[in-house]
Amino acid sequence: MYTVADYLLDRLKELGIDELFGVPGDYNLQFLDHITARDDLKWIGNANELNAAYMADGYARTKGISAFVTTFGVGELSAVNGLAGSYAENVPVIEIIGSPTTTVQKNKKLVHHTLGDGDFLRFEKMHKEVTAATTHLTFENAISEIDRVLNIAQNEKRPVYINLPIDIAEFEITKPNTPLNQPIKTLTASETILLDKLEEALQQAKNPVIIAGHEILSYHIEPQLNEFVQKFNLPITTLPLGKGAFNEADSHYIGTYTGAPTEETLRNRVDKADLVLLLGAKLTDSATSGFSFGFTDKQIISIGATEVSLYGEKYETVQLDRFISALTTLSFPKFTGEILPVKRLSALETKDVKLTQKRFWEIVEGFILQGDTLIGEQGTSFFGLTNVPLKKDMRFIGQPLWGSIGYTFPSTLGSQIANKDSRHLLFIGDGSLQLTVQEIGTAIREKLTPIVFVINNNGYTVEREIHGATEQYNNIPMWDYQKLPLVFGGTSQTVATFKVTTEIELVDVMKSARQDTERLQWIEVVMNQEDVPELLKKLAKTFAKQNS
Repeated sequence: MYTVADYLLDRLKELGIDELFGVPGDYNLQFLDHITARDDLKWIGNANELNAAYMADGYARTKGISAFVTTFGVGELSAVNGLAGSYAENVPVIEIIGSPTTTVQKNKKLVHHTLGDGDFLRFEKMHKEVTAATTHLTFENAISEIDRVLNIAQNEKRPVYINLPIDIAEFEITKPNTPLNQPIKTLTASETILLDKLEEALQQAKNPVIIAGHEILSYHIEPQLNEFVQKFNLPITTLPLGKGAFNEADSHYIGTYTGAPTEETLRNRVDKADLVLLLGAKLTDSATSGFSFGFTDKQIISIGATEVSLYGEKYETVQLDRFISALTTLSFPKFTGEILPVKRLSALETKDVKLTQKRFWEIVEGFILQGDTLIGEQGTSFFGLTNVPLKKDMRFIGQPLWGSIGYTFPSTLGSQIANKDSRHLLFIGDGSLQLTVQEIGTAIREKLTPIVFVINNNGYTVEREIHGATEQYNNIPMWDYQKLPLVFGGTSQTVATFKVTTEIELVDVMKSARQDTERLQWIEVVMNQEDVPELLKKLAKTFAKQNS
């Protein structure tokens, strides 16, 4: 018997999904049977639905798309924060909700996991604001609606929501005999006009610069962007929201642009450009240090998946992957000016002294290797990593727009499941870790081996910098972070744990962690509560003023 459940799972496989995340509940159990019965899909259960959404987000950022499963009501609402982050930062995640049978819903039965009013559409309506599409599957529409929303997820790189009643999942249908719609590669008429206008602007520009953003990563079009830069010898920077969109070891890369706090030479190069070409980038407050960029609409052409503008005038949006691919067809003179590639640190001498934020990130710069995946939690970690230049073939994951603390730990695990060949290095603060720490058990069960740096600086450091440095609401309970993996089932065979307080201790542990690829590496890094990266210190003052 071939069912709607089988059809949906076949379509997910067609998209390249090999693992599904989630939490079981009685409304999705029969659907989960279809997953576990297959040899080509793996079910990865999570400690809670929010973590499942975060893991799916990390998986999608690395693999291109993902899916997770929850039960109706209590499960989906627990996950909605994670889904909203995926929506904000253009990550295609498919949320599948197991819901009561169509008969129960039609008869408005007062069943569990509802609000007791017989309305089964309330939670679906809530999701409309944080998804690109929602669907409620029926006997009549299941096949067409599954294909519709999956195509939207593919094309728009945003989450979609599928409500799957128990009996619809088990409804017998025929196997698909055609693949999902393939993306159209030909430019539309409006895209062609826009391309011509961009060519004209680049022909006239004497001092252009590219700013790449997160949508380049969402569409996995880094190679197409690189081809454009190389062909025309263009200087390129990225925003923190988009770090890793271009090879930071390349001579065309001039550094990470953060607005006013940016190093002076780079800031002047960008702010004084006669053409600032934003590609897949959004000028958010956290990416530009409170909108402190020094260029104006008169300098900007912005090409994005959700917004296109030329010198302040809005244009019809484009299919970003298709448009970026077409940039190499342009005709304009190669840039011949100075590019000013990013400077890198020389070899550092480490001392037997207490670790500081400045020294920690300098040591990290020397530790990272080509092919690593770096993940920075939205706190001291993200701002510390912002100006650490990446090496070739490195990926970077952060969440600076949505900024939900705790996101990165499950996201790291999801990303490593998607790409087991890349060593994943997570940098996360103690306050953030306390929100999603339950997934240590998942990491151990799945035999994942990231290197996790838990920065223990006793509380919510970002918030302390913005407001209430000594207030009790920025304090957290002190945990024995080094021993946490043992609480969640870790043993000396599965986890190596460390605690460091000095530069020499850190370097010694890093060497050991790098060599040990068979176990999870868990490193507690103790630093002073008042010590913060310089970029965060500057940005916190901006946020404090912005919030007053």
